[in-house]
Amino acid sequence: MRDTLGPMSTDRAAAEESWAERVRAARAQVERLREVEDPADFYGPWAKRFALDPFRTDDAALGVLRSLVRDGDVWLDIGAGGGRYALPIALSARRVIALDPSASMLEVLRTGMVEHGISNVDVVEGTWPTRDPIRADVALMAHVGYDIETFAGAFLDAAEAAVERCVVIMRTSGAARINEVLWPAIHGEPRQAYPMLPELLELLAARAVSPTVASVERGSWGYDSREQLLAAARRLLYLQEGSAKDHELKRLIAERASERDGQWEVDWTPMRDGVVSWECP
Repeated sequence: MRDTLGPMSTDRAAAEESWAERVRAARAQVERLREVEDPADFYGPWAKRFALDPFRTDDAALGVLRSLVRDGDVWLDIGAGGGRYALPIALSARRVIALDPSASMLEVLRTGMVEHGISNVDVVEGTWPTRDPIRADVALMAHVGYDIETFAGAFLDAAEAAVERCVVIMRTSGAARINEVLWPAIHGEPRQAYPMLPELLELLAARAVSPTVASVERGSWGYDSREQLLAAARRLLYLQEGSAKDHELKRLIAERASERDGQWEVDWTPMRDGVVSWECP
């Protein structure tokens, strides 16, 4: 376990700044084009979408995570959300510490614990790094960091100082499907790309880390109805309901959305994630 940090190399400093600059550029684009402000709990309206079966076997990334659990492990799930990974990992690990700032997400997680009889998850509402130190064997950061300016520096530093092993799940490329497909049509310009897997691997190289990387297909995860898809797209595109852009969005959803097995999406093209793991220096 690492308790102190060595001197930062020029390459590492450049990698951290590159990450932060990408985040700032994406955020600036949102601020320039948004029609509405974010709600206090951004993920509140979608929280129930993250109530997934902890016994599922059709999640390739989860399969990799299960293979990384060792006897007696304590996992720290940073950005645990509704427990889509915290709960299934708890079935194999000794204990899971589930940290997330969203009260709505954590309520979904607690409900899942009761529903599935899982009691070895400690739920912590808050952001990382925490005020009080947390110690664990493994830190999991699944689809966090894209929009965190300090992820490449203080965020990862704190994670590596708290555990023996780190695991990160990130998209290999592309934005969230709605952003990738609909953003240019609605806003008239491509979505500024957040840092993703390629940038993470560059960052780890600059930090003198040689990770293990597993590439997995991310299954399609549609919406329960066309109306739910429209509401999600409106929020991801930062549109005011009833605005001119919102009317165009309704037209595009009607034109492009399709249904498969009771789920709705604008594009069913498979996407890939990277599961990146390494021993902390």
